[in-house]
Amino acid sequence: MASPQGAERRAVLNFEGKRYDLSLMSDEMKRLVKGLQTAESQLKFAQDQLRVVAVGRQVLASQLKRKLSELEPLED
Repeated sequence: MASPQGAERRAVLNFEGKRYDLSLMSDEMKRLVKGLQTAESQLKFAQDQLRVVAVGRQVLASQLKRKLSELEPLED
């Protein structure tokens, strides 16, 4: 769907329930926004990695449990 003639797309920051026009921000504010975006991306990446490692751990524990069922446990 095309935008109406003469309408401009403005870059808008949504932050803590409020909207801000990025074109009105100073360079320092824009750097802070970019830094926050980078931090959010890195956090998501780390969370995804953690999920992958957790799934791998579950698979390894399941395989070990199956193999250990072939052994007699030690008596206490």
